[in-house]
Amino acid sequence: MTPAGDRRVVITGIGVTAPGGSGVKDFWQLLTDGRTATRRISFFDPSPFRSQVAAEVDFDAELSGLRPQEIRRMDRAAQFAVVTARHAIIDSGLEFDRLDPHRTGVTIGSAVGATMGLDQEYRTVSDGGRLDLVDHEYAVPHLYNYLVPSSFAAEVAWTVGAEGPSTVVSTGCTSGLDAIGYATEVIRDGAADVMIAGATDAPISPITVACFDAIKATTPRNDDPEHASRPFDASRNGFVLGEGAAVFVLEELGSARARGTTVYAEVAGYATRSNAFHMTGLRPDGREMAEAIRLAMAEARINPEEIDYVNAHGSGTKQNDRHETAAFKRSLGEHARAVPVSSIKSMVGHSLGAIGSIEIAASVLAMTHHAVPPTANLHTPDPECDLDYVPLVARGWRTDAVLSVGSGFGGFQSAMVLARPDRDPR
Repeated sequence: MTPAGDRRVVITGIGVTAPGGSGVKDFWQLLTDGRTATRRISFFDPSPFRSQVAAEVDFDAELSGLRPQEIRRMDRAAQFAVVTARHAIIDSGLEFDRLDPHRTGVTIGSAVGATMGLDQEYRTVSDGGRLDLVDHEYAVPHLYNYLVPSSFAAEVAWTVGAEGPSTVVSTGCTSGLDAIGYATEVIRDGAADVMIAGATDAPISPITVACFDAIKATTPRNDDPEHASRPFDASRNGFVLGEGAAVFVLEELGSARARGTTVYAEVAGYATRSNAFHMTGLRPDGREMAEAIRLAMAEARINPEEIDYVNAHGSGTKQNDRHETAAFKRSLGEHARAVPVSSIKSMVGHSLGAIGSIEIAASVLAMTHHAVPPTANLHTPDPECDLDYVPLVARGWRTDAVLSVGSGFGGFQSAMVLARPDRDPR
């Protein structure tokens, strides 16, 4: 066994539940086609709200293999997590019933937990908001599971019988990156041999839409949902809310090679920082994100010139896009102008805590297929966003090392470097 601290952690299984398609193949096809999955919200009547568009997942829990009792017990986000984890497990080829359960763990990221379940139950127990004193007898018996996001990790752990480290990471919109980063450290430290890691969120509910309306973070471009998400474009005016999940099987490189499985990528470097500045505001110089990028590259032992593609946070707000552009210039130097950058939020929306993991899936697939997904709807670049943001059309591009970044409310800034374990040093 490789000594703790020297263990190299790789991705051997991928599961994706995202807007616009079911599974990894449909997800990648959507991205490389440059199609968008944004539309008018269908889960409820969005007419009273400023922003009425979102990227919804066409998801049928029963057709996805969940039993009626599981559907009754789990919030939509938990359903995403379990179904997506099952796909990743099958993809990995691991026989979990033969693994030491105490050496198998779970880390799931989520920004807003069981939002849809809680929203629905409040409407039920309050009789549509008419009762000041709610009647708890009308609540589902599993309401506590909705209230405690740790139930997400528990559900995934029960799926495979994992009895090792199990946790939920909730760091806003960097949760998906941070969950994978934490799971990687657990394996490196020798506390587990296999980790199921990723993130899930299903936030498209009246309360979430109202909250983002209040701070004008989401787009009011309701007449053209397909083109509403416009990262780095001069006409952008806010992000499009989304939902979904991505889950991965992580294991030590030596064991993956020994069983002859497909190794998609190594989680070569990860770092996270806080700007300690503002709940939603960002410094224009991008210093904290740049520092996270620098540390992630240092851990990966990769120079800026070796980064072949940058999967941007690219939310489509002016503040974020300019902050991120500055961070790339600060951390990558002159190479920032040579490396292709893109935002898949232009196609699948911003699924809050889940998006970091969904973007890692896109990054891994970019490495697998040597192609960079485009930034949809980017027709007129913001002059202050003057890097190569791969507009409209996917680009064939040799991709051996990818940088993926995230930025979250509360000042969280995270960066992860993925690389081919056998990549050629430049």
